[in-house]
Amino acid sequence: MRFERTEIFKADYKRLSVAEQETFRKAAREFSAACDDFIRRTDPFQWPGHLRIKPVTNAPGVFELTWSFSGPDGRATWEWVSITDDQGNGYPAIRWRRLGSHRIFRNP
Repeated sequence: MRFERTEIFKADYKRLSVAEQETFRKAAREFSAACDDFIRRTDPFQWPGHLRIKPVTNAPGVFELTWSFSGPDGRATWEWVSITDDQGNGYPAIRWRRLGSHRIFRNP
């Protein structure tokens, strides 16, 4: 799955501990594979339950992913976008918006 990251996401990522960064990267790899599957399927799709993908309340088009349930709490917000290559071809992608604890929901 193609992706891009907001500047605030990049700053959020740098604030994580090395262990938290690895936990997020592991979840992001699984999420990426699920996104690829989502795009290829025509039948009803179920996100992997343990990633708890769901819409963010009061933020249309923004979704959350849970990458850690135990301390510290780990959440990420993302949205669907389209990325255009040099030849003008568009591809579905995600934009990572925020990363961290529940505090990210103040500005998802």
